[in-house]
Amino acid sequence: MTDERQALIELLAGRSEEMELDRAALELARVEYPELDAERAIGELDRHALAIADRAEDLSDGQCFVETANEYLFSAHLFSTGGFRGNQEDYYDPANSCLNRVLETGFGIPITLSLLYMEIARRLAKPVSGVGLPGHFVVRYEDEEYRAVIDPFHAGALLDEAGCCRVAGVESLEPWMMAPVSKQQVMVRMVNNLRGIYFSRKDGAKALAVLDLLVAANPESAEEHKQRGVALLQLRRIDEARAAFVRYLNLAPGATDREDIEEQLRNIAFWIASRN
Repeated sequence: MTDERQALIELLAGRSEEMELDRAALELARVEYPELDAERAIGELDRHALAIADRAEDLSDGQCFVETANEYLFSAHLFSTGGFRGNQEDYYDPANSCLNRVLETGFGIPITLSLLYMEIARRLAKPVSGVGLPGHFVVRYEDEEYRAVIDPFHAGALLDEAGCCRVAGVESLEPWMMAPVSKQQVMVRMVNNLRGIYFSRKDGAKALAVLDLLVAANPESAEEHKQRGVALLQLRRIDEARAAFVRYLNLAPGATDREDIEEQLRNIAFWIASRN
C-alpha cells in the first residue's frame, strides 16, 4: 500500500486530516486512472494560483480575490471550449469526479470544481471553505470584511440566500446547510459519488475498488460489506461475495433485509454446490 493510499484511508476514517484535498482527490481518481500523473496535476493547480496572484490588483482584498479568481477560472481563454464549467450534458461521466481530468478538460461536477477552487485558494492563503448544500456543492469566501458564496459549477455565480435555496432545491436554509465541511466530509461525498456511478454502470471492478477504500477506513461498517458482496457477485467472485454477505449479517444482526440476504446466501450455496 502506498503512503498516499494510506493517507486517504486515514482521512476517510476521520483519524487524520493531514492530507491535503488535492492529493486526496488525485489518489481517489486512481480508481479510474491508475497511471495518472499526480505531480502534473499539482503543478497545474500551482500554475492557476500564480496566474490569479499575478492578475489581482490587491490579493489581500477578499472581493478583489474572488472577482479575479472568477474572471480567470471561468473565462474562455483557459480551454478552447471555455473556462472551468459544469458538465451538464454528461454529468455522470466518472471523469467529472476525477480532479486530474477536470484540470485537463475543464469539465466537472459541483464538488470537484469546488475542490479545485478551494485548493487554488489555499495556495494563496485565502479563507475559502466547502459548503455541502443538499444535492449541490459550493464554496464560501469569508473574512472579516467580505463574504461570498460562489458556485463553481455555474461559472462562479455569486449566490445570495435565494440562490442557495434554488440550487439546493429547498424552500429555506437550515444553519447546518451552510456550515463549512471538513476534508473528511468532502472526500466521503466524492467517494460516494463514484460508488453510485460505478454501480449504475455495472462496473463491478471499480465499484469494488471504491468499497475497498471505505472498508479499509471503517471495517465495522455493515453497509459497505453488503455492497462489496454485490460488486463481487457482479465479478463472479462467488466465495468472496458469500464472505462479504456473512460479514454484513454479523455486523447488522437486526438488518431489515436479513431475509433477502439469507436467501441470497442460499442461492450462492446452491450455485457453489452445483459448480462442484
